[in-house]
Amino acid sequence: MANMCKNRAMVHRIAVVALDDFATLDLGIPGQVFWIAEDSEGRKLYEVVTCSPGGRPVRGSGGYTVVPDHDLSVLATADTVLVAGIHGGSPLVDGTIDGELREALRDAAGRSRMMSICTGAFVLAAAGLLDGRPATTHWRNAALFRSLYPKVLLDPDVLFIDDGDLLTSAGVAAGIDVCLHVVRRDHGSEVANRAARRCVTPPWREGGQAQFIERPLPEPGDAGTAPTRAWMLERLDQPLDLAAQARHARMSVRTFTRRFKEETGLSPARWLTLQRVERARHLLETTDLTVDQVAARSGFGTAVSLRQHLHATVGVAPLAYRHTFRNHAVAAL
Repeated sequence: MANMCKNRAMVHRIAVVALDDFATLDLGIPGQVFWIAEDSEGRKLYEVVTCSPGGRPVRGSGGYTVVPDHDLSVLATADTVLVAGIHGGSPLVDGTIDGELREALRDAAGRSRMMSICTGAFVLAAAGLLDGRPATTHWRNAALFRSLYPKVLLDPDVLFIDDGDLLTSAGVAAGIDVCLHVVRRDHGSEVANRAARRCVTPPWREGGQAQFIERPLPEPGDAGTAPTRAWMLERLDQPLDLAAQARHARMSVRTFTRRFKEETGLSPARWLTLQRVERARHLLETTDLTVDQVAARSGFGTAVSLRQHLHATVGVAPLAYRHTFRNHAVAAL
């Protein structure tokens, strides 16, 4: 990734590839999320350009056609290349793509970070860029994907996968998640959180969180667990056992546990741990609190517990995370 950012003083360029039968929201997500990402002085951090083979108009699934400003030659100038999802075409039929597109993507992969939203992963796979790599796509397309691209290490149960210079995501809203994740990775939590607030969306959902696949609808009259999740987020530094969570939700422990997993894809304990890890990461990135103080404020209680959970999640100790992330975020500005 020699030129993931060719010049740190320049705005990071993201080239979005639009193909016929594109998924309408998938094409709009990067232009929205990355366009509103700004530093503390209001300077834009990304430039988003859109291209198509030959710069030709492409028709979307929403009943309209767009005319991209660029052809595929713009990929040569991109720091990141993102392929939007599609609802049809040869990548979803016979696993092939046009030779010009294949070569342009393969050339870009040697220089740029590669991304896809939803079925855009089919396009990257058809270009041979996902062989032997972990990737995801929309859960409804998993069986088809495996049949067409058996060399890809597909995990259809997660929202997105970050494999360094290659990021793939599940459908629609997961595209927002992966774009915010990239902003966070490039520039830190404060920038990503501001962008999320502008989008009126949660700032973070872990990539390993389960996709919201088809599940039975809640029984009529059942109360959801969202109010209790909000209540928990306000009290991450306090003891929050399962019984207390169920009491707040006015449910039995069994019903609460079932409903919680139906709505989030996670157990209450796993969800709570991830929120505490996220709080700890935010504090490590944005404050000079000691590790003991971060552990207390994020609900882990002790520095030992924080180290264990942070290492299990991101693979490093708290001080190493702070040092690496702060240096990376500063270098990206």
